[in-house]
Amino acid sequence: QVTVVEFGGGSVQAGGSLRLSCVASGSGVNINRMGWYRQSPGKQRELVATISSGGSRNYADFATGRFTISRGVAKNTVSLQMDSLKPEDTAYYYCKADYVIPSDYTDFGADAPGSSWGQGTQVIVSS
Repeated sequence: QVTVVEFGGGSVQAGGSLRLSCVASGSGVNINRMGWYRQSPGKQRELVATISSGGSRNYADFATGRFTISRGVAKNTVSLQMDSLKPEDTAYYYCKADYVIPSDYTDFGADAPGSSWGQGTQVIVSS
């Protein structure tokens, strides 16, 4: 019900910056928390940062002070500004959108929560 698409990413030298953006789209749904996660080869996917629809932010320790997550006015977009990038930040970055389908749009008359992931965008930081 919700499609998530990421933009941005690319290659940058250590110390540089990149900005990732994400759009979640779906009719008849309420998008709540959105966030960014990353996965490096051979490692599990890990949280980078999330932000609620009300603007409450949550950062991984490695992201604190270097990354900034923000929500668009339309509430279905989220961006991640990454500064002071390090080679260890190299990974695929994934956007996730948590949502609720209101009961008016479900077959069983109750709200239905769900989440959707984007396809990921690659970030490469060279030393």
